[in-house]
Amino acid sequence: MIDKAPFGRTGHHSSRVIFGAAALGAMKQEKADPILDLLFEFGINHIDTAASYGDSELRVGPWMKRHRKQFFLATKTGDRTYAGARDSIRRSLDRLGVDQVDLIQLHNLVDDEEWRTAMGPGGALEALIEARQQGLVRFIGVTGHGTRVAAMHIRSLAHFACDSVLLPLNYTMLTLPQYAADFERLMTTCRENQVAVQTIKSIARRRWGESTERRFSWYEPLRDPEAIRRGVHFVLGRPGIFLNTSSDATLLRTTLEAANQAAGVPANAAMEADVARFEMQRLFEPGVLEGVG
Repeated sequence: MIDKAPFGRTGHHSSRVIFGAAALGAMKQEKADPILDLLFEFGINHIDTAASYGDSELRVGPWMKRHRKQFFLATKTGDRTYAGARDSIRRSLDRLGVDQVDLIQLHNLVDDEEWRTAMGPGGALEALIEARQQGLVRFIGVTGHGTRVAAMHIRSLAHFACDSVLLPLNYTMLTLPQYAADFERLMTTCRENQVAVQTIKSIARRRWGESTERRFSWYEPLRDPEAIRRGVHFVLGRPGIFLNTSSDATLLRTTLEAANQAAGVPANAAMEADVARFEMQRLFEPGVLEGVG
């Protein structure tokens, strides 16, 4: 079984691998159910979805009716205003078929103008706090992409006591000196305040090329099992960090099998060899490639 760790100050011990339910966004229920059942084999007890992940909430919902008590359930809202976020939360609860989610997250809150709207008067944060007071959600988090996300999460944590953050972590992203420095500053802040750190893109290879057939995720993932193992261990070898699985469900078992092995951070030489062999590239570059594809 995959190890569990305290999910920040929530009191929940989450599996260190969190199922990224974006993988279910374009599936029919009969395909989604066996994928969800796979979580039991590896002891996964935390599911992360979002209002914007296609039909993901609708796929999780029927299955959740049978297994709600066994899972920490998280979703996200991309709305930035109070009214939009309030409606988004209620729509997600309806789609998931639950009365309460454990974690609601402000989705991809990195842009300065959007941050000011969401965090200001009449902003989305007010709706999330209200939902918590009403018992519709238990905890509040923030997520993001791009090279500025770690610094923006620090800004968010200074403004409001979020219970969790989510951002990219892989070897290529940490070759950006500023991102690496911001990431470590964020980690320090999170440790000091018992904020859970979720990470994404552990097995990213690069963005899709123009002539490449796209499959299942907006970026091209690694497919070599040993490279996937090193990518997973690069994350899980760091104590206290959680890894959210890829939106490519065909790689779920390989990822979970890798996580089920003893993890130590791979040597830089091994990671550099993977970068060269698989022509890996950073998904995000400062001021050029900041958003998702």
